[in-house]
Amino acid sequence: MERPVYPFTAIVGQDQMRLGLVLAVICPELSGILIRGEKGTAKSTAVRGLAALLPERDEVVGNPYHLSPDEFAAYADQLGLEPAAPPAVERRRVQIVELPVGATEDRVTGSLDIQAALRQGARRFEPGLLAAAHRGILYVDEVNLLDNHVVDLLLDSAAMGVSTVEREGLSVTHPARFSLVGTMNPEEGELRPQLLDRFGLCVTVAGETDPAARVEVIRRRLAYEDDPVAFAAAWREAGDELAARIDRAIGLLPEVRAGDDALGRVASICIEAGVDGHRADIMMVRAARALAAWDGRARVGADDLDRAGRLVLPHRMRRRPLEGIGS
Repeated sequence: MERPVYPFTAIVGQDQMRLGLVLAVICPELSGILIRGEKGTAKSTAVRGLAALLPERDEVVGNPYHLSPDEFAAYADQLGLEPAAPPAVERRRVQIVELPVGATEDRVTGSLDIQAALRQGARRFEPGLLAAAHRGILYVDEVNLLDNHVVDLLLDSAAMGVSTVEREGLSVTHPARFSLVGTMNPEEGELRPQLLDRFGLCVTVAGETDPAARVEVIRRRLAYEDDPVAFAAAWREAGDELAARIDRAIGLLPEVRAGDDALGRVASICIEAGVDGHRADIMMVRAARALAAWDGRARVGADDLDRAGRLVLPHRMRRRPLEGIGS
């Protein structure tokens, strides 16, 4: 039997990180979330736990791009997939794709299938990790250690929802909508400001300073290691409730509206914060809409904007030399 992952709902504290992850899933247009923090603060645990809660979805059987039935009809010819009438469809859980630190551009975006070229003389595209992550979560641990060019590729795809590959005589465009989650330890070096700005959300996490909370962290972790199945079962009801709430928020998000007064407040806050460009304004509105949907409301309120600002602005504000993010 496969060992269950540590439940997302069993994580002690780290409320801002958990909220940011949920919002990134509700609204992939946020271009992902960057989680900064010292080692041992449940960053990876939270990402894997959240993936286990996400709802199943319809997917056409046997395609490496994880296309929905509607996407398959639109892209089958272009991607050289065998169209069926009608295509077989199955329910599959959202996948989490982990990007290794040493990943190359070819591995990320895809490349020419060398075996097909040598054996059959056929020019065929071999999909990369962006295709595998479509409609799922692309998790990049130690994102600050990745080549800057690869990070640019990830952020471009997260923002546009498609990946276009043109090399070796190939020209392929396929959907690549995913929730990008990057984690990093600032002690190992920071991301360039241009890359920081591309992440819609950013949270900084630290270890618990309350002795009672630290004791609870120990208790829960030891209980999980003693019997992972029983521990996961004990937290299943809370996980099911959270999964249902995420599903409702995803369905409600298209209906959520931000009025002119909310847009004016966003503009004023971003001017006062001294952020460059307009990406912060747009991401703040998207985050506020996701927060309203998360709370079951169809209109953005002032509290949504305040909470969104704490996730969207700190990593975009100008800092003095040696000053940390969020100082």
